[in-house]
Amino acid sequence: MAVQLLAVNDLAEDVLACICVALDQAATDVPGQPGCPTCRSCLVPGTVSWDSCEDPCGPPAQVGGQLTVSVARVFPSTSFPSEDREIRGLRGCTQPTYMAVELVITLLRCVPGPTDDGCPPSCEDLAAAAKVLHVDLASVYNALLCCLPQTTTKPGSRRYVIGASKTVGPDGGCVGLEQRVTVGLYGCYACPEG
Repeated sequence: MAVQLLAVNDLAEDVLACICVALDQAATDVPGQPGCPTCRSCLVPGTVSWDSCEDPCGPPAQVGGQLTVSVARVFPSTSFPSEDREIRGLRGCTQPTYMAVELVITLLRCVPGPTDDGCPPSCEDLAAAAKVLHVDLASVYNALLCCLPQTTTKPGSRRYVIGASKTVGPDGGCVGLEQRVTVGLYGCYACPEG
């Protein structure tokens, strides 16, 4: 069975919204923790560009950083989360039950760099940046674990696999995380006529 045309985009938007809510909650719960990036929080096509991780782009109430969700790959799956390698077009061939979508969540924040006179950042500044990163890692994981199942019309029916999270950077004054999640979109629409 085919999937709804906007299913992948809707899923990516749901994941972005879940993560923003979790990051804003972490900012409330952990003193000094930044919330969801205000100016650079978006869906992106293809590989993520590290466009911005600097501090707020506007008034002081805004949060700096960059949060993106992108699609890494899409594949058919009869037995989710395994990739289906069945040849199509044969009689009696089972249609894939799921379209599996692998999403990549990237969250970047500023990292302390050398001082104007070339000295390395202090251990205290590095520890503060590490704490922000560690809370971000837990927040993104919690968003996928707790919010993602609720993003369907039948709560609890969403199938997904949370992949490994890894730290990225520092590079160009940015450090952050990359989290992958694979979600099964149930094929419940008939194929187009013609």
